Amino acid sequence: MRIVELRERSVPISRYRDTAIRGGGLTTSVVAAVTDVIRRGRPVVGYGFGSMGRFAQSGLIRERFAPRLLEAGDLATADGRTLDPFRAWRAVMTGEKPGGHGERCVAVGTLDMALWDAAAKIVDVPLYRLLAETVGRAAPTGDVAVYAGGGYYYPDDDVARLSDELRAFEDTGHTHAKIKIGGAPLGQDLRRIEAAVKVMPAGRLAVDAMNAFDTRAACEAAVALAPLGLWWLEDICDPLDLDTHAAVASIYEHPIAAGEALFSAAEARLLDRYAGLRRERDVLLFDPVHCYGIPGYLEIVTTLEARGWPRQAFWPHGGHLFSLHVAHALGLGGAELNPLSFPPFGGLTDGAAPVGGRVTPSPAPGIGFEAKADLSRLFTTVLET
Repeated sequence: MRIVELRERSVPISRYRDTAIRGGGLTTSVVAAVTDVIRRGRPVVGYGFGSMGRFAQSGLIRERFAPRLLEAGDLATADGRTLDPFRAWRAVMTGEKPGGHGERCVAVGTLDMALWDAAAKIVDVPLYRLLAETVGRAAPTGDVAVYAGGGYYYPDDDVARLSDELRAFEDTGHTHAKIKIGGAPLGQDLRRIEAAVKVMPAGRLAVDAMNAFDTRAACEAAVALAPLGLWWLEDICDPLDLDTHAAVASIYEHPIAAGEALFSAAEARLLDRYAGLRRERDVLLFDPVHCYGIPGYLEIVTTLEARGWPRQAFWPHGGHLFSLHVAHALGLGGAELNPLSFPPFGGLTDGAAPVGGRVTPSPAPGIGFEAKADLSRLFTTVLET
């Protein structure tokens, strides 16, 4: 089994459902990996994208990683049943040196998502079943805890529109949510939180500082937020400013969430060793796509499990179907959804909604992108151009 064609396109993404609101010029890479496997008269195609919140990786994918994938030859599993994403990943990473993660990890993770989508489609099962089987876990049943990510600053009527957004989350079955802080003076952020907790109680509301604080500002925020009893405080400072992480952890008794902007098992070990995190209460937000895909993410989970972290501490960042499948397959604590952000990539399949803050993933083959009409059209366009 081979990848015979790989197509990539950079597309704009927005933090807002209303894409007319300026969203920082973010982009992502969308890829289509065409296999030589024919099902129902057509080649099986796997789709992927670069998760949320960073930028497209067009040059790295087209000039460096896609050629290796296309030249790799046979990529079948040992039993010949389907495409082997681990084998493909090793081919893609040929010649790469340790370190230097930067944007490289996102490019590889984008391709990895498409490879897993194709592999699951070939055997006609949802990704969570194939992934669980591949790593030796029992087929998952039941549902997955989720929360609604969003709560970005609005340029006009910020507090009122934030309140409306949280009400929309609740109306669609989300019991927990996350909003942004750190992009405004602390007093303004506290007013945002005060408005938010009128809609969603503080124990079900997380805040994300988007790595904005230095040590002084982080400690000031921690002191101000401590009495509120928030669900968690996320991305406090520069992701490698482990001294500031530790300083906040020493004064903030409620959960801290970290790891979204770290990309390797080596960085995960440093976070665990030096950031002052508490394994019995804190949360790990590594993004499977941004961590070189599932092979890199599994290494992080395995590494931190060996250091005493429970799987329930992992809540993968992303806000989309791929992270939901990963959380379900690996028995993690839950997953982020972006129901109103980053269309058409965020959220669930069309017509699906959480029930009591939990989701049963779709049984459709692969990741299920075809059940999101707008996203399916986008992937088809990439494939046809």
